[in-house]
Amino acid sequence: MTITPSRVWTDSRLLYALEEAVETELNRHLKVAKEWMPHEYVPWSEGRDFDGVMGGEAWSLEQSKVSDIARTALVVNLLTEDNLPSYHHEIASLFGRDGAWGTWVHRWTAEEGRHGIVMRDYLLTSRAVDPVALERFRMAHMSEGFESDNRHSMLHSVAYVAFQELATRISHRNTGHHSGDEVCDRMLARIATDENLHMVFYRNLLGRSFELAPDQTMSAVRDVVTGFRMPGHGIPGFERAAAQMAIGGIYNLRIHHDDVLQPVLRFLKVLDIGGLGPEGLRAQEELGVFLGDLDGQATRFDERRAALLARRAANRG
Repeated sequence: MTITPSRVWTDSRLLYALEEAVETELNRHLKVAKEWMPHEYVPWSEGRDFDGVMGGEAWSLEQSKVSDIARTALVVNLLTEDNLPSYHHEIASLFGRDGAWGTWVHRWTAEEGRHGIVMRDYLLTSRAVDPVALERFRMAHMSEGFESDNRHSMLHSVAYVAFQELATRISHRNTGHHSGDEVCDRMLARIATDENLHMVFYRNLLGRSFELAPDQTMSAVRDVVTGFRMPGHGIPGFERAAAQMAIGGIYNLRIHHDDVLQPVLRFLKVLDIGGLGPEGLRAQEELGVFLGDLDGQATRFDERRAALLARRAANRG
């Protein structure tokens, strides 16, 4: 295959060149994705009226079955899902609404919509979180709007979502494991399955981008990996919640390095790609250096986390 130099690939040309790959991945996705019903994952029999216009029972912490760390993560995860209208706008603007790209954009949005539906229904029905605080958080977060760090480039956006979808899957899965509620774990496992399929779609598309525009793609991956942050970073109190989730084992530097970055990079053999020009080689080298530094940071975090957890255990003892 003849590889055209990366410098000639504009967003519009890449969109057109990737259309066939998008159609292939879309057809694969539609074959393997299984229909599921959000209402089947909600414990409706546990539901009862809240205080307010219905005159029911006010929420209190002891009503919640989930652990403290899972409650924090569930709120962050749901508020992230709530910004779906903004995410749809971002990717529809970048990828378009026509052809295979458009079909994928709308299908992805429809599937993601289920996640917010089932999570909110579960949280309210099971009284896992304070409903008033949750709604106030939602209003504050969505009123700020969302602007992607990668909206300037279609290629950067594809690279970002290849990692972000896996990060979301891992966050949901770990939240379920730490929740202490079998119903919550099952619901989040179902959501995580969707997120994994979305990751595969974008990861494979990123692989095709490496074939078409290796230098540009390598630079995009370098930029995304070194500047990565989750889409929920604008949530009120996100930094504090993220710190709690890191200590709690939901999502931290070690998880990010080992379970998110490395699987995608290894699958695509990003650090082993040859035939790059000066721009691509520099990006590849910088990516390798960054990953080594991140691994060291993760190790230091693991040590501090272990010491903190040991102190907490001793204090409880």
